[in-house]
Amino acid sequence: MIKTFVGILIVAASLISVPAVAQNPEDQKKIQEIRAKRDRGEQISAEDRAFIQRMTAQQNQKGAQQKQNPQRAAQNEKWVKEHPPRESTGMIALTDLGKGTYKGEQGGLYPGGENVPPPAHLKAGLRMAQQIVPLDRDGKASPDGKIVLMSAGVSNTTMEFQFFQKLAAADKALNPHLVVVDGAQPGQAADQAANPQSNYWRVVDQRMSTAGVSNAQVQALWIKETYPLYDGQLPFPGEAKKLQGWLVDILHTTKARFPNLKIAYLSSRVYAGFALSAANPEPFAYEFGFSNKWVIADQIAGKPELNCDPAKGAVRAPWIAWGPYMWADGVKGRKDGLVWLREELGQDGMHPSNSGREKVAKLLMEFLKTDQTAKSWFLGR
Repeated sequence: MIKTFVGILIVAASLISVPAVAQNPEDQKKIQEIRAKRDRGEQISAEDRAFIQRMTAQQNQKGAQQKQNPQRAAQNEKWVKEHPPRESTGMIALTDLGKGTYKGEQGGLYPGGENVPPPAHLKAGLRMAQQIVPLDRDGKASPDGKIVLMSAGVSNTTMEFQFFQKLAAADKALNPHLVVVDGAQPGQAADQAANPQSNYWRVVDQRMSTAGVSNAQVQALWIKETYPLYDGQLPFPGEAKKLQGWLVDILHTTKARFPNLKIAYLSSRVYAGFALSAANPEPFAYEFGFSNKWVIADQIAGKPELNCDPAKGAVRAPWIAWGPYMWADGVKGRKDGLVWLREELGQDGMHPSNSGREKVAKLLMEFLKTDQTAKSWFLGR
């Protein structure tokens, strides 16, 4: 059976402090259910504790922002009045844009307006995939070893990846050596994950320890990153270039921490036109897709800071490629039928509801089961 782990709040049921409010009705209902369990003296599950931790972190972050920066809170309120939720924006998903352009930048997920990696890059990825085998805690191949797949990202990422963990735990088709660890964290944006000395990585260390795995066993990564945009917003491509830089730093940090990391898949955000916050609205959720594209294109172009081939010099990054591309133009959607409905986002229009989390988790699961560079190690043999 696949092992899955999340960061948990180690407290006795009788001492659990359950948040009073949540960002969407589904989470609010769950809070009420957990509170009722606590009041009855029932045992609180690890899943419920992880949920409490996430809700508490979100609540504390919001309270701290309002207390420390009332001006920001006022600016956000003003922004919401000036930018009402939209069911679509008219922007074209990168996968549909192809050789067309957005503000001078060509579409497609890969260079040349293509949605598939160039043959040479794919070949390199397949070589990496063949090297992913069960490893012991020292990083040596072992029939009893583990293959760790880890997530990296923000609150949305951890919400979605925790749902993915549930799917993985119930799926008997997956590799029995696979261990799925959630490294994503609420309130920790791309700049935090990019800093190897930040608390982000101390939390990851704790989760790895809880999972019973070592850094030497991490071989694959799913990255879905962003950062808040309260303090001024540079016109395109300014903000997207900032995220690109942090993504490169994250790849450097993860490769240094996880010496056997072979592959990293990048995904960008889902539609944010329903957002009731200036933290990360459209068009930035869309434009940050270019951040991923540029990083991957730089590796394809042979930039030394993203080299993954020891024959070409110092290895500073894993092999990188697109994971599932999540963005679609709201209810208008895109050519393959993917749409994002209001009910798939929470009350704030930015974080996913339960149905939105499930949707992302299923997209990731389908990708890993079918992608040429993933299925060889992700599925059972």
